[in-house]
Amino acid sequence: MDTIKLYSKPRTKAQAEAIAGSLGEPSKMPGYAYGISATHCQTGGKLAKVAGSVCYDCYAMKGHYLQTSVKKGHAKREANLASPEWIDAMILMIGRTGTEYFRWHDSGDLQSLGHLLAIVQVCEALPDVSFWLPTREKAIVRQYQRAIGAFPSNLVVRVSGAMVDGAAPAGFANVSVVVATVGATGHECPAPKQENKCMDCRACWQPSVHCVTYHKH
Repeated sequence: MDTIKLYSKPRTKAQAEAIAGSLGEPSKMPGYAYGISATHCQTGGKLAKVAGSVCYDCYAMKGHYLQTSVKKGHAKREANLASPEWIDAMILMIGRTGTEYFRWHDSGDLQSLGHLLAIVQVCEALPDVSFWLPTREKAIVRQYQRAIGAFPSNLVVRVSGAMVDGAAPAGFANVSVVVATVGATGHECPAPKQENKCMDCRACWQPSVHCVTYHKH
């Protein structure tokens, strides 16, 4: 006879972290972030093998990302992505930080439409937080747009261009590009000129900013 797993919402940070893993706090940017392994990127995994792509020589597949502790943290975060418990755990953890800004995936990317739908539910539950989701998974974003329509007003899904010095993705409200030899399109990320930090800039989180240009580093 099958057993039925009873579900109860996490009530403490420890319970939430046991389900979804911990949040990150990148020194470069304001607020908190959440990352999963870049080795599981679908589009990014293909681009990582293409010279001249934005994912070639990916920062999230070297350095401290190769440490055992980081790998274990990513695995823990990925284990329950498809569970309703993950949504409540993320709502609790992000809400309790009191942060105004949050980045989805400082490493890794969307895994499925279900993953994106779960993220949207978290954002809807925290209307006072501005969320930024950079992604190269155009197909998943289009799936959502066809099935649901617009994203919550506090979530900027910024679709990333595939090639360095390439064109911005077409047909999306918010996009980004990476340049090495050509000029900036739209808003130029100021981080390289200010100790590689966002400082007062919040363009990535602003739905009114159509395109953000990052310089290859």
